[in-house]
Amino acid sequence: MTSKNEQKWAKYVAPTPGSPAASPGRRFSRRALLGAGALLGCGACAGAVWYFSRGSPMGPARYTYEVVNTYPHDSAAFTQGLAFEDGLLYEGTGIEGRSSLREVVLETGKVRRKADLEAKFFGEGITLLDDRIYQLTWQNEVGFIYDRKTFERLSPFGYSGEGWGLTNDGRHLIMSNGSATLQFLDPKTFRVVRQIRVTEDERLIRELNELEYVDGEIFANVWHVDRIARIDPASGRLTGWIDMSGLLPGGRPHAEAVLNGIAYDRKGKRLFVTGKEWPKLFEIRIVAA
Repeated sequence: MTSKNEQKWAKYVAPTPGSPAASPGRRFSRRALLGAGALLGCGACAGAVWYFSRGSPMGPARYTYEVVNTYPHDSAAFTQGLAFEDGLLYEGTGIEGRSSLREVVLETGKVRRKADLEAKFFGEGITLLDDRIYQLTWQNEVGFIYDRKTFERLSPFGYSGEGWGLTNDGRHLIMSNGSATLQFLDPKTFRVVRQIRVTEDERLIRELNELEYVDGEIFANVWHVDRIARIDPASGRLTGWIDMSGLLPGGRPHAEAVLNGIAYDRKGKRLFVTGKEWPKLFEIRIVAA
């Protein structure tokens, strides 16, 4: 099987079908986008909290971050999914033969419990809903349900296409598949209830990866991009970009150690982020750029 990280990169943005084709000046390379993100990160930050703005007719709002706390993270964990509940982190990791579901102590990074996937599976996104943990796999078109209290695997569930990121809005599972489309699934039947296409102006935002539902918005990592997309779950409209440039001191340990992993503490209003095989996990505060 070809590794997910060996596949040819798709275009980061593409014209919405039916719209005029993007001109050469509007086709940004990933390198150019990363450079632009770094420039944004150099600006002085206003003292607004992360929920200050949800975008405007002038375009998506721009944000950066402040690090509140830093915690240890297993540098061997190829992070594909992240969630937080009752003071504990839950993490899904990838790579065939190394994929797992973990319960982690935030303050120490210690793995309290771990359920390994069979070697044929590449683990992907996770989410917690009603004391159940849902975990996707990449190309097998199957996911798994676990009991959060016992960590027992209860049953598999099926879906069509690839599985990338997973979150929930309290009623539906919300799933990404590497495209610009997010699917809302019934957590009992796994039927697709509805779907949205994520757009910035007329451009589709592709390669949506790890997801987190944060106070009425969907936060999404975009593969190989040091920014987090803020998305309106009703329309798919991009409401903001969070520039995460420079978060990991010293930079990535290797090219595929990308930003991936967003978890939200709903009770404490804390936001956590990390990356694939990063030695650190960060609690951050989002501020207007």
